[in-house]
Amino acid sequence: MSPHIHAGTVRTRSRLQIATKELCVTALLLCLVLLAACTQTHAAKVDIGALDIGNDIKLRRMLVRNPNAKGVVLFLHGFPETLWIWKDIATTLGDEFEVHAFDWPGYGLSSRPPVDRFSYSPRDYARVLKAYIDKSDIDTSKLVIYSTDIGALPALLLALDQPDIARTIVVGDFAPFNRPEYMYPGLQSLKSMPAAEATRVYMNRTMDEILDNAFRRGLPRHSQFDLPRALREDLSRGWSQATMTSADAFYHYYSHFTRDQNYFEANLSRLKTPVKVIWGERDIYIKPDMGIELASRTRSDLLVLPGVGHYPHLQVPKQTIEEVRALFVR
Repeated sequence: MSPHIHAGTVRTRSRLQIATKELCVTALLLCLVLLAACTQTHAAKVDIGALDIGNDIKLRRMLVRNPNAKGVVLFLHGFPETLWIWKDIATTLGDEFEVHAFDWPGYGLSSRPPVDRFSYSPRDYARVLKAYIDKSDIDTSKLVIYSTDIGALPALLLALDQPDIARTIVVGDFAPFNRPEYMYPGLQSLKSMPAAEATRVYMNRTMDEILDNAFRRGLPRHSQFDLPRALREDLSRGWSQATMTSADAFYHYYSHFTRDQNYFEANLSRLKTPVKVIWGERDIYIKPDMGIELASRTRSDLLVLPGVGHYPHLQVPKQTIEEVRALFVR
């Protein structure tokens, strides 16, 4: 082979190598663009709007749609929370599931009807939960309800009357039975007058202190956590709407709490829906003894989270995500 032909071949190969490299770079950039587009598309699935469930009640709700969902998850918040506490968890789980959350009446941006039309009791909240599921056209055979604090007893009350309301109900850090000795003194005081009214006045005076410290209380310093700014702002904005605060709604809930706890305990044998109990070991508001008793009497799975307080979904959100995923593997 002549030197001339050899040099031409080298130049040709060099040009091919350069073209190949450019093609690879272009392909890589295209992949990155597509990946970014997919991420943006997923984020856009988070929809926060309003749902009219009737009886002059509108609920602010969060919905993450997924056309290929493995199942449906409905998160129920506690005090002094709003649906915003579930946003990051819902976004992550939205890759696999359809995810719902809403503000209870009296919280966030949901309606706050007068107490002569809506009592804010666990029993009334159970009716709200049923109306939400019906209005959202949720297939309950594919539904997991994940409930905490004030959201848990309404879910269980509904399950007494409608055992197929969900494939599983997760409950935790709440008071299913009338056991004041397991409860934080401030919560005990809400169960009877005149202490209840004094506690309501105090809570309404100390909103900032509650929102700043309720989530830290009982935890050692190294386990304490800060709320994301957007969440803290949503809690503050949703505290007071119209003529009622979230503290007022909490007070009204507790004014009927003992009645509904006693009803639930008296009808415990009717509970047929599978239940899983998850509790923070360091919960100072409702001692783990309450969860241990509930799990024992309902023969439910029990998970006590070491070093975790009253708000596991905020302190260890990855744990919450994994627990939900595991429920759909069974």
